[in-house]
Amino acid sequence: MPLPLSIDFSSVSFGEPLYLWLLVAPAALLLLWIWQVVRRRADERRLGSERVLPFAERRPLLGDLGFWLAVTLASVFCILALARPVARISVMRRASADIIILQDGSASMHVTDVSPDRWRRSVQFMRAFGEALSWRGDRVALALFASHTAPQVRLTKDPNALFFFIDHLGGESPFPLEDDPTWDTNIEQGVSWGLKLIEMDAKLFGGNTNPKAFVVISDGQAWSGTVAKALADARKRDVSVYVVGVGTTAGGVIPDPLGRPPIRAAMNRESLGEIARMGGGQYFEIGREPDRVIASRIIASIRRRITAAQQEESTEELYWRALFVAAVLLCGGALLVTRRTELSWLAAGALVALFIIANTGR
Repeated sequence: MPLPLSIDFSSVSFGEPLYLWLLVAPAALLLLWIWQVVRRRADERRLGSERVLPFAERRPLLGDLGFWLAVTLASVFCILALARPVARISVMRRASADIIILQDGSASMHVTDVSPDRWRRSVQFMRAFGEALSWRGDRVALALFASHTAPQVRLTKDPNALFFFIDHLGGESPFPLEDDPTWDTNIEQGVSWGLKLIEMDAKLFGGNTNPKAFVVISDGQAWSGTVAKALADARKRDVSVYVVGVGTTAGGVIPDPLGRPPIRAAMNRESLGEIARMGGGQYFEIGREPDRVIASRIIASIRRRITAAQQEESTEELYWRALFVAAVLLCGGALLVTRRTELSWLAAGALVALFIIANTGR
């Protein structure tokens, strides 16, 4: 969320500097105006010495010349606008969080020891997690993993993108039970994909100071891969790993459409807790508390690492500011108009401005 910005006027440059030569005209008009002011003051002194009045005569300081000063200064700012001024600005933005959800899609997620089954219960939690986010600058990514990773959503600020994929994950994991790799749970692949995603995002959009975290949703069954190495890499890059367990320690039998010998899968609470500890995050368990409460606690823990605000530098065109100043000067000058000549000039200028605006919008 952007906070008030500051402009570094020492960094001002012009995209069309050729138009700056037009400043010669208002400079000449300004010299003429000064000469007129000097003449006016001389006439006032002469009249004051020649005329004898029974009361002190009050005369306006500049009279109608005030209008012409406003017109001259307004032309200066119009020429500056034509020259397309650009300056470096500093914007204070409230930092947000980058959260990557890693959803286990292995065969054990088909177990029905939680209703309706571990997979659909996890999808329900993901929706609650998305609804708990403020989405004011926070970014979320989503990937599924079994023996390999299946990315779904890159880091995005758009809640519709996340909810679209959640709604279309279906009633079961996209990893088919008939495929042998589905029976493997390789968290190393999931964490490695998350780290690569952060690296690619930094290359494409530049780095940021947002705290980064992985939210792993899994039953912890049949881990493989070098989990410790992946978690060490995550901690080295200041990425916290939060783990959400799904299932029960009693477990259940994994349905097998090929009729192989039954395999019983139980939630491995100890390994999940150890992953959270090694990843510098926390362990939570679906069913112990309402989903919204667990999601809020995870988000609050991540956001505690956010600095109050961070300064970002960028460039901004200032031509519209110059045009605004010119408009204010003309409006102020219009209040000083007393003669028909100046009123005619003002009306003609307004018509020309309207004509330019109308043709620019076509």
